[in-house]
Amino acid sequence: MPDLTISPDKVGFLIEKSREFDVKEALPDPDSGSNASDDRMIDVLADTTDDPVAQEIVGFINALSVDEQIDLVALMRLGRGDGGIEEWQSLRREAAEGRNGRTASYLLGEPLLSDFLAEGLDEFGLSWGDERITPVN
Repeated sequence: MPDLTISPDKVGFLIEKSREFDVKEALPDPDSGSNASDDRMIDVLADTTDDPVAQEIVGFINALSVDEQIDLVALMRLGRGDGGIEEWQSLRREAAEGRNGRTASYLLGEPLLSDFLAEGLDEFGLSWGDERITPVN
């Protein structure tokens, strides 16, 4: 089994946050200046440019080491089915060659990121522990 530079806990945190991000939708409340309690807090599901969940994901990914970011991209591609576990080194090499400093944007642009990361961990025989509610250090 190949080595994984990024810990399953860190990947689990990103899976959890990605799922929070995935439930966002186009502005559902046409009167966003209304009272939050009157509109059933629907604005929290709006996908905006200053989305705090997206900012948290970007900050977390940007704080990872280069090797962890490369593993994260390779893990997403593994889970997406771009190769099998036996092709890990190739997936990792491709991720390293394509690295351009915009890892967070690239990953946030993947609609099924959380599912692909979870599938990637499964390929390694690792669990991400879906009970996490706090960030990992």
